[in-house]
Amino acid sequence: MNGATSNSPVIEPNETDHDAESRARSIRVLFSEKRIALRIEELADEIAAAMPKELVVISVLKGGFIFTADLIRALHRANFEPEIDFLKLSSYGAGTESTGDMNILFDLSANVADREVLIVDDILDTGRTISLARQLLVDRAAASVKTCCLLDKAERRLVDIQADFIGFPCPNEFVVGYGLDYAHRYRELPFIGVLSET
Repeated sequence: MNGATSNSPVIEPNETDHDAESRARSIRVLFSEKRIALRIEELADEIAAAMPKELVVISVLKGGFIFTADLIRALHRANFEPEIDFLKLSSYGAGTESTGDMNILFDLSANVADREVLIVDDILDTGRTISLARQLLVDRAAASVKTCCLLDKAERRLVDIQADFIGFPCPNEFVVGYGLDYAHRYRELPFIGVLSET
């Protein structure tokens, strides 16, 4: 006996705890790489029809960075020249549940006063993050603030807010990939999938 229970992954020789944990989880594809790419082109067209070309795009880090990068390239193809800035807020820590406490970890460098702003984030679930980001920009006298989220997990909403542009409705499951993480892992996946225990 090596002391492992039937519910614990057995670590093979030369295998780390990290490797063993990876084997104990599986990811089911929810939105494929191709489907995401097609939807982003559609979103860019929707934004281009509703907002001026001289907008400021605010990417909410860390989860929104991949989505933002692809979206601004799609906006470029729509003849937009957005200014890009970043805002980092945190309510998750290293787990899967929001703590409800919001902290500003990285603030904007751009002056948004009297400017049209689009906030881009990976997922709208409780609504706390996007609500705080929006209020920050309103308080800094932005001319208008619109929001774009790749995923909308409406079942988890705790704040009365809706995004102006949404990529996909999302089931109430923990998703990873395409910028979304679990404990700082899986952001690099080109698709979005549901993380589950095997």
